[in-house]
Formats: sequence, C-alpha cells, structure tokens
Amino acid sequence: MDVDRVLLAEPRGFCAGVEMAIKALAWMVRSFEPPVYCYHEIVHNKIVVERFQNLGVVFVDDVDDVPEGRPIMLSAHGSAPEVVEAARRRGSYVVDSVCPLVTKVHHEVKVRAGKGFQIVYVGHEGHEEAVGTMAVAPNRIHRVENVDDVARLPLFDEPVALLAQTTLSHRDWEDVAAATAVRFPNLWRPGHSDLCFATTNRQSALVEMAPRCDAIVVIGSANSSNTVALEKLARVSGCETVYRVNGANELPDSLHGTIGVTAGASAPEELVLDVIRRLNPKHGIETLRVTDEDEYFPPPRQLRELQSAIGMAAATMLGGGAATARLDDRSMAASVVLESLRA
Repeated sequence: MDVDRVLLAEPRGFCAGVEMAIKALAWMVRSFEPPVYCYHEIVHNKIVVERFQNLGVVFVDDVDDVPEGRPIMLSAHGSAPEVVEAARRRGSYVVDSVCPLVTKVHHEVKVRAGKGFQIVYVGHEGHEEAVGTMAVAPNRIHRVENVDDVARLPLFDEPVALLAQTTLSHRDWEDVAAATAVRFPNLWRPGHSDLCFATTNRQSALVEMAPRCDAIVVIGSANSSNTVALEKLARVSGCETVYRVNGANELPDSLHGTIGVTAGASAPEELVLDVIRRLNPKHGIETLRVTDEDEYFPPPRQLRELQSAIGMAAATMLGGGAATARLDDRSMAASVVLESLRA
C-alpha cells in the first residue's frame, strides 16, 4: 500500500439506536446466567454478533426456538406485534430494544391504518425492519422498492399514506417518493421524514468526501442496509473505486493516494481504527465533519427498571441512598462496552 492521506468521515459508525441496543444486550449478559436469547441479530454487524455469541447469547429467528423461562432481547430493527406478545408469554424477562425511530414508523402505520388509509411503504424485501413494520397492519400496507413497483400499485379508493424503512439512502427514497406522489396526488406524508438522522448524516459526509478520494472504504456488514446504501452512494458521488469491508484484513494491497474511510451505523469504532492502522497514511488523517451528533436514546423501559433495582441493591449494601443508585448510561459509550466484552 502507498496511502498518502486518510479522509475520515464524521459522523460515522454507531448511531444512537445501535448504542442503545448494544448496551442493553450487554446489561442482559451481565445480569442473567447464560444463555440469553435474542430475536434476530441485535444489529447487523458480524463482529458485534460474534462477540455476544462468545458470551453465550443465542440469536434466533423464531421465538418458539427459545426455551420457556429464558430471558429474551428483541432486536433494534423492530419486531412484529405477534412476536412481541409471543416473547412476553415465553420469556422470563423480555427487553424490547427497538430503535425509537422504528417505533415512530410502527405508530404511524397503526394510526394511518386505523383511519382507513392504504399505506405505501418503501422498504427492502426481507429486511427485519420492513418485515416487522408491515406486520403492524398487513392488510393495509404495500411494500415498494423502486419506481416500477409504484407503477404496479392499484389505484386505491381509500386515502394513501407514504412511509419508509428508516435506513434507506436518500437516493433510493427520493425517486420512489416522487413517483408515489405523482400516482397519488393527495398523498399523506409524515411531518418529519422517516429516514434516520444518522443515516442522513453519514451519507452527507460521504458525498462531501467522495470527490477528494482515490478510493473509499466503507466498513460494515453486507446485511446492513445503511452500510450497503453508503457503498452505493459512494459509487455515484465522485469516487469510482469503493470497497465495503468487514475489517482491515479485507483491504486490498493496491490502495494508494487519498483514501476516504467511513463506517455504517452498526460498525464498531475498533474496526475503523484497525483499518486506519492498516492503511498507515504517510501524511496523516484529516477528519471531514459535516455535523455533530449528540442524540441519545435511553435504555428500554424494562431494562431501566432492572438497572434501578440493581443500582438500589448495590447502594443499600454500600450504605448509600437513591442518589448513589443512579447509573449514568449516557456517559458509557457502546464501543467501550463492546470492547469490555472481549472473551
């Protein structure tokens, strides 16, 4: 490799929803005897999933595969209502770590369907978030991925609403949204976009960075929707050479010149540091920052209750009170928590 400089995108890596989900599952691992079960991968990243598996977490695609009475975590992508109910009946302790932004879309689906709307939902076939969202109102929702799908929709007699998977790229979303608005002129849309702010921020940094790069490295797993969106966006934003990698060991030796580096919203910062070490730029690193992210999602309600009980018990044993029992979750970075889980 003959890399001159690394342009490092900011923001990159873990979003607020992923931060919340990883810390929540770490709490489950520390609080219960193994195995702890998780419905679907907690987030779409190979390293994260393997690290939890090494600690006795079992990931399942069917809640019926969980032995009765075991603790269950529901993934950040959101689960169908019947899955949530089945988990509550089966698990001894159930924590739903769904991202609040996905919860917002679920709520919009429920409200619009209840008001008699037909819902056009822009989402990827088979993606856990899309599957869970569509299950909220299966008889009222119609999934599309492209303009051709919109053209094949029937002309509904009922009013029509437009909603979306949160991790779509703006380029994937904009053309489909425009085509849907033409097809259904009285289309209802939410006041605030369903697209995740973290996805938008990472894409904005990439677009600004791409024209300055000889190649771009996107760190993240192939089943991560927002990571794949970054990879596609890089190719149309001024940089012809793009590599999506799971880690530094997948970097090609042919990289040279100025290399842009970014990471999907479920990729740990340790992978970014490994990639930079492997690139070893002769003239250092330049951070390209488009905005500051300070969003924070607190732990799921069920977990806050557990934390409070553990904190209070510890404080009582140490002779403290309620103030001693408070746990500052916000100050704990998920990347640090994940590092602490190394087997």
